Amino acid sequence: MAEKTPGSSPFWAPHVHADRRPALLARGRIVAALRAWFAAQDFVEAETGVLQASPGNETHLHAFATTLLGPDDARSPLYLRTSPEFACKKLLAAGERRIVEFAKVFRNRERGALHAPEFTMLEWYRAGEPYAALMADCAAILAQAAEAAGTKTFHFRGREADPFAAPERLTVAEAFAKFAGVDLLATLPGGKPDRALLARAAQAAGIRIAEDDTWGDMFSRVLVERIEQNLGIGRATILDQYPAEQAALARASAKDPRVAERFELYVCGVEIANGFAELTDAGEQRRRLENEMTEKARRYGERYPLDEDFLAALATMPEASGIALGLDRLVMLATGAARIDQVQWTPIA
Repeated sequence: MAEKTPGSSPFWAPHVHADRRPALLARGRIVAALRAWFAAQDFVEAETGVLQASPGNETHLHAFATTLLGPDDARSPLYLRTSPEFACKKLLAAGERRIVEFAKVFRNRERGALHAPEFTMLEWYRAGEPYAALMADCAAILAQAAEAAGTKTFHFRGREADPFAAPERLTVAEAFAKFAGVDLLATLPGGKPDRALLARAAQAAGIRIAEDDTWGDMFSRVLVERIEQNLGIGRATILDQYPAEQAALARASAKDPRVAERFELYVCGVEIANGFAELTDAGEQRRRLENEMTEKARRYGERYPLDEDFLAALATMPEASGIALGLDRLVMLATGAARIDQVQWTPIA
């Protein structure tokens, strides 16, 4: 598939559309196959609202803001959601057991080969089921997508993966040791991130460190520069047991409180899904989200309101596991597309 370059014809030019159309038709087949798969697993497809009082409360996610005008001209701030997560969890509190949504989501400050300001997130939840069930779901979904696209191999930037092979499973600590030579858990004495310890380990691995880098900044840099490109090669990788510091919405592991029951799915070096056992302690959740917004204010000079309705719903929400998968990235891998806008019907110019 030809890659769009600056100054080239728009997506609606007939010759450009003809080049893009095979991947777009494959996208439709993949969506249809996944809808059928979820229906066969007794999932209910939900449609939650795009406009929300809070777009989400992760430090590095940036939202589009708007204003609701009432009949009396009263003004209320609203946001386009960065995720359907809070709304879906309210439905779990309402009594739904298995829900799935093909959700349009919006993230500002994100643009590139793997990022678009508007994209589709496939998000699903299993009430009363462990997060390992989501890992099995991911393996099945990769196979479903490959069959629908008519391919036996996923591709991205010269890397390949077999979508029908059982994913490998690595803990984050194992990946840091294997690919960066960093003993990650040693930098979490007593479960608390120690910046100095990780700084020394990262510098020893040849990672550039800035004076104002936090423990989380350094963690992310090691992950991006040393680890991600090695994941999902030949077959998918499930990167499991993220540090609790990097899992604001996930439950801590009962076996090791330094880590959380959170995993990410990688294929061809590309992260395509993020899943975890859900935190249901409203007080702890409030504390974590407030910490995220304090850090956001420090870095970016802005903060988003907490969704008080979501925090209230946690009181009745059952134990559950949930996951978000980037549908556009999945289609990219299945069709061999080089950029996310090549698999979107009407990408933003």
